[in-house]
Amino acid sequence: QVQLLESGGGSVQAGDSLTLSCVASSRTMRNFATGWLRQAPGKEREFVAAIKWGGGGTYYSDSIKGRFTVSRDNAKDTVYLHMNNLQPEDTAVYYCAEQFTPVTGRGFATEWTQFDAWGQGTRVAVSS
Repeated sequence: QVQLLESGGGSVQAGDSLTLSCVASSRTMRNFATGWLRQAPGKEREFVAAIKWGGGGTYYSDSIKGRFTVSRDNAKDTVYLHMNNLQPEDTAVYYCAEQFTPVTGRGFATEWTQFDAWGQGTRVAVSS
């Protein structure tokens, strides 16, 4: 059993910033990595960013154009997604997900089917 809880979403204007949080148990925070994915209405779930527990390595989707930063505070069992210069195309429900073990090759999972546990999501709406 794992529990993940996202928070920090809201409605903002284009150009604003927002920070999302994902709180998990110590057990899940020590898994290989935690990822962030998002799903807009009528669209497929899309990988955004991920961070490893031990090494601190990160991996980002090209689609966010360097505007987002993922970080981790293991003492607080929390992973963050710092989103800057938000745009209307960033509007989506954002999910954090645990990856228990590395995938062959790059290590990070980038497809939703490769993650092992999910939070309930937090909604981000960006208006122009």
